[in-house]
Amino acid sequence: MTEEAAVELQVPVLYPTQPRAVRLMNTIWADRTGLHDSLETVAHLEAWADGAGLRRHEDLNEHDLGRARALRDALRRLAADVTADGRPHSVAEALSPEAALAVVNEFVSHCAPALRPGPQGGFERAWLTDGSGLQRELSLVALEGSEVLARDAPHELRACGGPGCVLYFVRDHPRREWCSAGCGNRARVARHYRRSMSSHEGPATGGAADH
Repeated sequence: MTEEAAVELQVPVLYPTQPRAVRLMNTIWADRTGLHDSLETVAHLEAWADGAGLRRHEDLNEHDLGRARALRDALRRLAADVTADGRPHSVAEALSPEAALAVVNEFVSHCAPALRPGPQGGFERAWLTDGSGLQRELSLVALEGSEVLARDAPHELRACGGPGCVLYFVRDHPRREWCSAGCGNRARVARHYRRSMSSHEGPATGGAADH
């Protein structure tokens, strides 16, 4: 297997309709073999950025990787608080909410609103950044993340309720509980199994259970 093919296997395209900030959060993911990190190397970062629709950058380096990972971890830490996420392995344990907020705000501080002519006439608001390359785009991803995390966000951020899943998603239906149909099916199977085991065990006898 070539190095490029190995990278593609470790950087899956997870739910491309989700906001880019959520897709960055979801570079931590899990399957039956365990927990995975899609941003372990610069090559992984290049593959993820391309899959997420960011502009192609040929000169990414370890600094870019570190910044992307820092933003990813900060967004996940804040998402865990917003969603009351108690899943194991969901966030970096050493990262406090206060530190995560400082990281996201540092990225967002590089963005400023500006008015520019719209493509169909009139004007539209745009966001300018004082960075360049991938750092500029990460600032815009952080800005998007701040909108997703805000209490008055138009769509609710959720932690997937599927067994073993560590992904987040912005739900498009008020009753949606899972990031995918697959996680929903696994959750229903697990729920059915627990109910079956409970019914097979039968009611408890003796002591307080008799009252």
